[in-house]
Amino acid sequence: MFGSLMALLVSLLLVGAAAMTGARFRPDGWYRALRKPRWTPPDLAFPIAWGILYLLMAIAAWRVYMTEDAPLRSASLAVYGAQLLANAAWSWLFFGRKRIAVALADIVLLLGLITLTIALFAQVNALAAWLMVPYWLWVALALALNASIWRLNSA
Repeated sequence: MFGSLMALLVSLLLVGAAAMTGARFRPDGWYRALRKPRWTPPDLAFPIAWGILYLLMAIAAWRVYMTEDAPLRSASLAVYGAQLLANAAWSWLFFGRKRIAVALADIVLLLGLITLTIALFAQVNALAAWLMVPYWLWVALALALNASIWRLNSA
């Protein structure tokens, strides 16, 4: 029991570390001045959605970690870790460095890594894979938004 709670805490801390870049590099005057599509979600939607998604991601990774004797457990957690890094990099690239095209390349990579994570998680723990689906959907929307912003603001 204690080991399971510690594993969940570690999973939450890892997701929290990735989330810190989103807290550090946030929308500012530069972002507000960009041309954006009409379907851009309101600013308030982002922290609410990300809070829920990060919790689901942490639970998914924890479930995979707690599944003993699964041949793809280590591989799936390695890909999960890689997608966490790509996730953390996006806010820094987009809001911190203001590199819309580079952030777009990162989010394409991120969506691919999430897709692979879901496929691998499905081989280890089906519920864990399903817990990642809302994240995939939100990042797909974010990719479309990033691409639209790049298109609308490239000279």
